[in-house]
Amino acid sequence: MTTRARSFDAAAALYHASRPGYPDALFDAVEELAGASLRGARVADAGAGTGIASALLHARGARVLAVEPGDGMAAELRRAHPGIPVVRGDGDRLPLASDSLDFLTYAQAWHWTDPARSVPEARRVLRPGGALALWWNDLDLSVDWIAEQDERIAGLFGAPAGPQPREDPEELGLATREVRWSRRIPVDAHLANLSSHSAFLLLGESATREFTGAERARLLERFPDGTVEEAYVVTLRVAVV
Repeated sequence: MTTRARSFDAAAALYHASRPGYPDALFDAVEELAGASLRGARVADAGAGTGIASALLHARGARVLAVEPGDGMAAELRRAHPGIPVVRGDGDRLPLASDSLDFLTYAQAWHWTDPARSVPEARRVLRPGGALALWWNDLDLSVDWIAEQDERIAGLFGAPAGPQPREDPEELGLATREVRWSRRIPVDAHLANLSSHSAFLLLGESATREFTGAERARLLERFPDGTVEEAYVVTLRVAVV
């Protein structure tokens, strides 16, 4: 694991409390593109983090196994979702039997893998006709205030604070779908979400507090009721193997 990936372990509780979930429409799209139902399906959620996606897959009726390499994230997952089994491992070395899964999911986690390893691992653990589903939940930069904030983040880091570059496994013939959704939350909840991203975790508490303090003032001037609507675009890619 990289230093950036390991940074989440020390902030697992913040991550779990602050990160957004996913809309029902995302899981509808997973089923449509896979041509199979999640209900009763054997699903491994790789890079499960604190179990945000795992819990939603479980709620859809899937038999979910969470796969998580980080100590802190796995501990928070067990605390938050005691009914979901967790095994330690990552997408490059899945601790799973061959031909054992109907679905293998990566909720904002594929970019932490090495596709030269994770693609063969996905093929190995999925049964014939099983589906690999990858998705990323990104703030919608077509919304003015979100784009303006992203520019300030880029100025701070020299690049946006969002996910690492993504290498799509093109040889799998991925089908793609975009799902748009939003949530209304307090300004402070939005800033907590922002500070849970790896770039800010590595930046350090003092510098993060300075940046988010300035953002808080800007957002409250723009949204005097103290509530923002975070708009998201979920990019979903599914391959049936």
